[in-house]
Amino acid sequence: MSSTQILITIAVYFAVLILISFIVGRKGDSATFFRGNRSSPWYVVAFGMIGASLSGVTFISVPGAVELGAMNYFQVVLGYILGYVVIGLVLLPLYYRMNLTSIYSYLNDRYGSAAQYTGSSFFLLSRVVGASFRLYLIAGVLQDFVFESMGIQFWQTVTLTVILIWLYTFKSGIKTIVWTDTLQTLFMLIAVGVAIYFVSDGLGLNGIGEITSFIGDSEMSQIFFWDDWKSGQHFVKQFMAGAFIAIVMTGLDQDMMQKNLTCRSLKEAQKNMFWFTIVLTFVNLIFLGLGVLLTEYALSTGIDAHKDALFPTIALQTKMGIGLGLVFILGLIAAAYSSADSALTSLTTSFSVDILKIEERYEVKKQNLLRKLIHVSFSVILILVIVSFEYLIKDDSVINKLFTFAGYTYGPLLGLFSFGILTRLKVHHIATPFIAVASPFIAYILSWLAIEMFGFEFGFFILLLNGALTFIGLLTASLFTKN
Repeated sequence: MSSTQILITIAVYFAVLILISFIVGRKGDSATFFRGNRSSPWYVVAFGMIGASLSGVTFISVPGAVELGAMNYFQVVLGYILGYVVIGLVLLPLYYRMNLTSIYSYLNDRYGSAAQYTGSSFFLLSRVVGASFRLYLIAGVLQDFVFESMGIQFWQTVTLTVILIWLYTFKSGIKTIVWTDTLQTLFMLIAVGVAIYFVSDGLGLNGIGEITSFIGDSEMSQIFFWDDWKSGQHFVKQFMAGAFIAIVMTGLDQDMMQKNLTCRSLKEAQKNMFWFTIVLTFVNLIFLGLGVLLTEYALSTGIDAHKDALFPTIALQTKMGIGLGLVFILGLIAAAYSSADSALTSLTTSFSVDILKIEERYEVKKQNLLRKLIHVSFSVILILVIVSFEYLIKDDSVINKLFTFAGYTYGPLLGLFSFGILTRLKVHHIATPFIAVASPFIAYILSWLAIEMFGFEFGFFILLLNGALTFIGLLTASLFTKN
């Protein structure tokens, strides 16, 4: 597939997104940007959230990680199911009962303003880095396969990528994203289906029966790992990590919850989570199956591509025809932007509502002006962080880095929310920031000692350790606070 063909595909795709933005958000204001006027149909939100949850990292890194880790990632996905049940039955009722715009307003009600600032700050850090990880991966693919040959530098590719997101989100924010994410999820799922067809055809497989049998017979189809309890791949570690990753990266994440809070009622939001869980589990299994097919195809044809380079190389640099290359590009940008656009919107929302409290302090006209300035500022921040990753990330699968980082930044949020919901104990509001900031450092030291002394890897389980340390810190602080 030529660079010109790829550029035309991207241009047409974004023209459609901008058109949707114009139609949906002609009368957008801050209420529309932050809450979507509480008018989103639950089934539209559910379908769009699939793309936002998967992202470009899943699109490339999950298939690419099968070569070394088989299908062990599905252990994490099974844990997601438990996490989503907690979100639907515990967190969503809490958020709807309090009529929240930002979910971190709960921390203000439970602990005081210092906790709200702390929770929002951890989210801002988590989402800036997480969104940057995802966009870095996509920008890198576009740079290697399209823009490098045109003499365009990496920072220019990144800048263009973020500007395109800003163009269709700046006016109506979450209301636009609910609808554009639906379109992007559809493109992504079509891309995966077409990719499976092309690759299985290249392997001489015909029909779903032959494809599933081939995947099942592969050594890389192993899902459950029980043998080495010290390993980060052990089932219990990954299942429990998956449950808590789902709770924090969806239920305690303004990005994901902002979509849920645009539903018309709690009942519709819970219905959204139910169907979202079922479809997401099935889609992740398909991605892992695609990873087996891609790896086997590369081995059988002598293609020297591994990890995050596996899928792009087969799709864009083999003789499978323009069809696979076209759907790969569509799926890639759909997966990337369905998570990145909502990240930019949620960053703007959290900073506006939690840090600046613009809805409390300013009139509507000034709210709109400040919100637009914040939106532009976070766009610039994303560009700077993504460009810096070009010098910091040189190996490993991006998805592993993303979850490791999430374990340290979302851990304090897990501790703050769980302590607030499970106990009625009071903690002096000044203590919460110190406890939340100290926990990741203590968790890192304990993780390092466990490896050095016992050869024990926490893996994604570091999230639970981090949350537990925050919980224990809050419990200890409550002993010195009048209850």
